[in-house]
Amino acid sequence: MNNNLPLDQIDTLVAVLKNEEVIAYPTEAVFGVGCDPDSERAVNRLLTLKQRPVEKGLILIASSFSQLTPYIDDSMLTQQQRDTVFSRWPGPVTFVFPAKSSTPRWLTGRFDTLAVRVTDHPLVIALCEAFGKPLVSTSANLTGLPPCRSTHEVQLQFGQDFPVLDGATGGRLNPSEIRDALTGELFREG
Repeated sequence: MNNNLPLDQIDTLVAVLKNEEVIAYPTEAVFGVGCDPDSERAVNRLLTLKQRPVEKGLILIASSFSQLTPYIDDSMLTQQQRDTVFSRWPGPVTFVFPAKSSTPRWLTGRFDTLAVRVTDHPLVIALCEAFGKPLVSTSANLTGLPPCRSTHEVQLQFGQDFPVLDGATGGRLNPSEIRDALTGELFREG
């Protein structure tokens, strides 16, 4: 266990999440902005902030696979496909799974699938564990601006008072790779 985790910050941000607000946090490569995936109000705030259409769908980031099972249907995966996914997790690879019929459209957009990732970033793991579920995760940047790679950059783009988990990214240069869990098709290079 990393004893250097900013537990006061994490507790504060969990309270912000429970208040249906949007936060920023470091991920493997860039800072992400996220919110409670079960709150349509919070997701709409995030979409408005990012000027992102709901039809595009979103990514969920989690500390464990079990946090994702309420949202995805992995019953269509063969053992080999499951082994492939788990061989890349935890880590900076996002997989697109069939979504459960109960998964809200504000997460899936126009798709019947949902992009999900089990992270290996210790701060995000601690945040998801403290929150008790995954977070919506999209890059922390305003339309037309580059993704933020530091707390300072988040504050420059989103304002000094924007709730942010102060910490370092995982040092990767590129955002997470995105693959189809069923076919292995590459949607985005990592």
